[in-house]
Amino acid sequence: MNDIIANNIKHLRKIKGITQEELARALSLSRSVIGSYEENRAIPKLNVMQDIANYFSISIDQLVNFPLWKEDKNITSNINTDNLRILTTVVDKENKELITSVPVQASAGYTKAYSDPDYIEELPHFSLPLAELSKEKTYRLFQIKGDSMLPIPSGSYIICEYLVNWQDLVDGKTYILISKDEGIVYKRIYNKIKESGELLLKSDNTEYTPYTIRINEIMEIWSALGYISFNFPEPEQMDMNNLFKMVVDLKNEVSALKNKSSNE
Repeated sequence: MNDIIANNIKHLRKIKGITQEELARALSLSRSVIGSYEENRAIPKLNVMQDIANYFSISIDQLVNFPLWKEDKNITSNINTDNLRILTTVVDKENKELITSVPVQASAGYTKAYSDPDYIEELPHFSLPLAELSKEKTYRLFQIKGDSMLPIPSGSYIICEYLVNWQDLVDGKTYILISKDEGIVYKRIYNKIKESGELLLKSDNTEYTPYTIRINEIMEIWSALGYISFNFPEPEQMDMNNLFKMVVDLKNEVSALKNKSSNE
């Protein structure tokens, strides 16, 4: 979890001279929830982060990325917040957040209206009572199209968790990226932000060439957790999928050996 958020909340609360109970009342939360944030047992959802940032008169970027307890009281005002978005979500009658589903036919509209509450509310939304999904996090389903990420078949729904802090990107992990030019893409990502301000996107299907996208072109990033598919693989397809995975793994091992040899 993000210990910066936890320490910042605790630090800001103490600077303001209030208790966890007082902060909880101000944010319409329970004291135990504030305690879970400060002890880094849970991460606030986006709407709660916005409330916390507003309450302490800071930006979400400062709350998420900057160790304020180590900084002077005068916080720099030129912090880049371009890659931090206030996420629009849907809740049920009990104020519990629902999972929004973005089918293929809604992909084009999503890239234009991803922050529009009315548009998001029109999309299908539901709950998934799965132990693997935390109540403290925000999830979304994106339907993918095409064969670039085989063996995951076209038409599958990727179960994703919203990535608040893009510095948490893990090389080689799969993500859903939202950008105006590329739309919604599901790829394996490698972080090149420090070197070139870009992300390297790779398909699992080696017939597709890797490419880069500049970080400032991206609107949202979602970390892939699993997928739902209504296409049962045939026995022959299962064998081909295993063979495909073996070829990809072998190729990765050869590349790793080449890199190791060139560095020695």
